[in-house]
Amino acid sequence: MTDIDRAVAVLRSGGLVAFPTETVYGLGADASNDAAVGRVFEVKGRPSDHPLIVHLSDASHLDGWAANVSSNAKLLADAFWPGPLTLLLERSSSVSSAVTGGRSTVGLRVPDHPVALELLRSFGGGVAAPSANRFGRVSPTAAAHVIADLGDDVDVVLDGGPCRVGVESTIVDLTTDRPVVLRAGGVSIDRLEEVLGYSIDIFVSAEPSTGGARAPGMLEAHYAPNARVVLCAEHEIAEVLIEVLGSVTGPVGLLAGSALVGLPEDIVELEPAGTADDYAAVLYSRLRQADRLGLRVLVCVPPPEVGVGVAVNDRLRRAAAS
Repeated sequence: MTDIDRAVAVLRSGGLVAFPTETVYGLGADASNDAAVGRVFEVKGRPSDHPLIVHLSDASHLDGWAANVSSNAKLLADAFWPGPLTLLLERSSSVSSAVTGGRSTVGLRVPDHPVALELLRSFGGGVAAPSANRFGRVSPTAAAHVIADLGDDVDVVLDGGPCRVGVESTIVDLTTDRPVVLRAGGVSIDRLEEVLGYSIDIFVSAEPSTGGARAPGMLEAHYAPNARVVLCAEHEIAEVLIEVLGSVTGPVGLLAGSALVGLPEDIVELEPAGTADDYAAVLYSRLRQADRLGLRVLVCVPPPEVGVGVAVNDRLRRAAAS
């Protein structure tokens, strides 16, 4: 029996499978099995009114999960699937409220990872999967992260190597008159607007810390390491570091896009994150590294807020709010 065969058997028996996608590792359950979906919420410690994304093997399955597949939904699916884009649509009558957090909408996507696609095709149904970590913490971008976070709470962990994109999918709400981006992610706003042919709105207000969320990843505080995250522009580094060093007992780290000179000797400089795309790919692993090093504070210099840099800045702001 192959690893995929074993994972499919686990899904069909109501178990949990962690699997790689191009964004982060997901904690998957049979989306048609309420008990299995409930176990996802239990293992993550996730509030039951926070919806999950259903992963599909290809766009032909949209009609089985959405009550109305609009022309915009078809356009975006054709352009970006498989890929890091989630479409929020009115759910079909067959979709359980356990998956949608009791809402009338469902988030759907086709991941762009060979292991994920093989799993989904072999399983033959939808797999509900949030990120494979404890709720509110740093998302996993390697199988080792899943094992470290969830341990024996997961029945099977499929190792597909490090995630290529490194931040979660962009979520677009298509239930309104004009599409609205609920979460910035692996598909940039510019690319979406290029395909649609017009500008789209971005939902900027944070969801309350308690109560239901319209989509995953919308809480003000999220994606947080144990270390306190402090954000600053590059020209503010020296001033911020002096302030932090004077107020914190314990090691302080710095994460920036490029190496810096003239840093205080007691600053732990993490390996530079590179361009915005590179920054996205290593962001969560760097936040986890900060915790492994026992840093009390991690000062981060975000990349320019363009392209996937919008998503990186979003994740860093939410980490800093925790």
